[in-house]
Amino acid sequence: MKPFWIYYQKEMLEAGRTYKWIWVPAVFLLLGIMQPVSTYYLPEILTMAGELPPEAAALFTVPSAENVMASTLSQFSAIGLLVLVLAGMNTVAGERATGTAELVLARSVSTIPMMAAKWAAMMTLMVVSFALGLGGAAYYTYQLIGPLEWGAVTSGGGLYALWLAWIVTLVLPLGAFLRGPAAAFISLAVAGVLSLLSGLLPSRVQWSPGRLSSMAAERILGTGSSAWSPILVAMLIMVVSIIVAAKLLRRSPLSPQS
Repeated sequence: MKPFWIYYQKEMLEAGRTYKWIWVPAVFLLLGIMQPVSTYYLPEILTMAGELPPEAAALFTVPSAENVMASTLSQFSAIGLLVLVLAGMNTVAGERATGTAELVLARSVSTIPMMAAKWAAMMTLMVVSFALGLGGAAYYTYQLIGPLEWGAVTSGGGLYALWLAWIVTLVLPLGAFLRGPAAAFISLAVAGVLSLLSGLLPSRVQWSPGRLSSMAAERILGTGSSAWSPILVAMLIMVVSIIVAAKLLRRSPLSPQS
């Protein structure tokens, strides 16, 4: 546990020095607040912009609080996920580029604690940022639109956090042998493909972790059903990704000159 804790402290310190603890939570909080506020004031915004006659604005119906919260998740799916993946894309590649990986390997230290600590630091940043964004969305939805079923919001948020987690974890093994933003874009591509297949072939890919985002929205809306296979597959992907990343880093470290 001592190597893990040392690496974890290092990752958290580096995240602070690169201001990830400022701009990543700020983006999620902004995304979370924007959805209920823009939905509530949309008729006034369109009327002031001259895009909508006052008579048409009067016909606009504010969606239910549950629908607003479910639509907020789609905001996190686009910009929020991109921010998380970009924030984590150099988590492993940076160790290879600076020569830190070679230093660790030269001391015959196991790379498993290093990868587990990197993953834990990434998850800490992700959970805090997402919780802040979801909390901001829930607060303004409650204040502007109406009451929420907090149990459904919490369980739906947990499913969505797991969806974010397995995608961000893919950056670890990809970053172990790829440079630059390639690891980030491949992670997003894998998430997009699985989510698309989950929508096109729902009966054949019930196990897919790509279903977790839609399951989270359904849980908030109160229409979701219990399904454990996507959750278990997502957890398995995360465990395998950490192990594979550690193996790849040990086999092919890069020096600063390479």
